[in-house]
Amino acid sequence: MNHDYQYTPKNGFSKWLDKRLPLMRFADENLLSFPTPKNLNYFYTFGFILTMCLVTQIITGIVLAMHYVPNTLLAFDSIEHIMRDVNYGWLIRYTHSNGASMFFLAVFIHMFRGLYYGSYKEPREIIWILGVVIFLLMIITGFMGYVLPWGQMSFWGATVITNLVATIPIIGEPVLTLLLGGYSVDNPTLNRFFSLHYLLPFVIFGVVILHIWALHVTGNNNPTGIEVKDSKDTISFHPYYTVKDLFAYIVFLLMFCYFIFYNPNILGHPDNYIEADPMLTPAHIVPEWYLLPFYAILRAVPDKLMGVLLMFGSIVVLFFLPWLDTMKVKSARYRPLYKIFFLLFVVSCLLLGYLGAKAPEGIYLFLSRVSTIYYFAFFLVIMPVLSRIEKPLPMPIGISNPAIDSSVYDSGNGVASGAPSYAMDSVNRH
Repeated sequence: MNHDYQYTPKNGFSKWLDKRLPLMRFADENLLSFPTPKNLNYFYTFGFILTMCLVTQIITGIVLAMHYVPNTLLAFDSIEHIMRDVNYGWLIRYTHSNGASMFFLAVFIHMFRGLYYGSYKEPREIIWILGVVIFLLMIITGFMGYVLPWGQMSFWGATVITNLVATIPIIGEPVLTLLLGGYSVDNPTLNRFFSLHYLLPFVIFGVVILHIWALHVTGNNNPTGIEVKDSKDTISFHPYYTVKDLFAYIVFLLMFCYFIFYNPNILGHPDNYIEADPMLTPAHIVPEWYLLPFYAILRAVPDKLMGVLLMFGSIVVLFFLPWLDTMKVKSARYRPLYKIFFLLFVVSCLLLGYLGAKAPEGIYLFLSRVSTIYYFAFFLVIMPVLSRIEKPLPMPIGISNPAIDSSVYDSGNGVASGAPSYAMDSVNRH
């Protein structure tokens, strides 16, 4: 996003540094003074919240790795050692384990916001794709982290999920053997998962940098879905949004602290506080709550291979979202039909999360199948059809000018047909 502001060094040291390493110029132009749409609401603060969650996970993860022992005979005891003997080990461990849940909670809200306001549409396709890459890496990292405590649910969850790889024709068995380091979940598996769980957060951090870089090229989307036209539509990121982001993060942190200090184990499974026993299978094998929707999709069909394909397909379909929804109007504020189907989509995702923790039988299995069908139908059928048939509501001329210039409405463009030409051009472009 181009803007007229230019950084000017204010003292001798900053002038000297600016000629050699313009860090202060980069920070000022791309963060502090970056022009941001003036109408962003609190749903747009979750980008900052997610960044803080990632930093928290990396810092606590590094400290935990100093004390954790990736050995099947010692892993469970090393967790107890961290909790009981390491100074503030309980705080670091609970911050890390509950931080994963907070991370996923924030990313789900962040993605639902993007779906509602059309943040995946032109010219922000790369931002959305990089976001989905981050989400996929988070899922892999979270699953591997769940295995490390080496409790009953850790061991059997790893056994069930890794065995799904074997359903892939031709390459399934060799890939499974490489992943496990043998023919069953054992010490080599734990070593592999620990190494990857330690490495992947840094990969995520790298993709986050690309994600933010891409955002600074195109600029923020906003709740109206109308692109900014001039400086009247924007305000500087600092202090307006730095304060807003900080306030939202403090509120989020209060909820985070509740789980850490008052209910640290509520999001975990009781069986995972029992050391792994390959000879004793738990009554119900379930992953962490943030993976339950995908687990419900996996079990919704009787065919194992088809379940695996649908589970991975539920994430792959997100990569193609910018080309499945071709409606020029971005925000659901002006799309009454899309808004209804979107709310049903949110309900289906929440229902899948609930059903993932239930036995796949009776009414639970039926609802899992219905929710799975709607999940894929939303992306593959509803979005493309609505792009062609939906008549959006009249849109305002701009962010700073909410007026509609004519009562005659052009359903193809989503603006009043008598609106000034620059308003028409904006919607046609985007």
